[in-house]
Amino acid sequence: MFRIGDKIVYPMHGAGIIESIEEREILGERKRYYVMKMPLGDMKVMIPINNVDGIGIRGIIDKNDADRVFKSLQCKSCEQSSNWNKRYRENMIKIKSGNIFEVAEVVKTLILRERSKGLSTGERKMLSSAKQILISELVLAENMNPMDVEDLINVHITT
Repeated sequence: MFRIGDKIVYPMHGAGIIESIEEREILGERKRYYVMKMPLGDMKVMIPINNVDGIGIRGIIDKNDADRVFKSLQCKSCEQSSNWNKRYRENMIKIKSGNIFEVAEVVKTLILRERSKGLSTGERKMLSSAKQILISELVLAENMNPMDVEDLINVHITT
């Protein structure tokens, strides 16, 4: 069980800090929730405590893993299907996994594809979401501001 002040990752939403633990009645059911504040967009998310394992909530990575994420962005060789639909499904599976290295790979491949061939509207939205998920965790792991983290991501992908 997590405590107030813990930094956690909510797959498909990103990372944040548990601000409080509250009991609420929603749709006639009383449940306990983590109230997580996201570092981007000043948003709060309520996560049912009894469903934490099923959702895939985990603690954030440490600084060493954050450095490994940045290094993983440097590799320029990215094999991806030319079929848009297959590529989209594969990337969605990686994002849903909650694994930051998989999310970083999606960000890297989509940015490189955008630079070389352009992205469809769906892939542009996916890139934006994946980038926000990646940035939110790196902000907390590296104790940096979001714009600096995004700049570092872009620097690592271009080198």
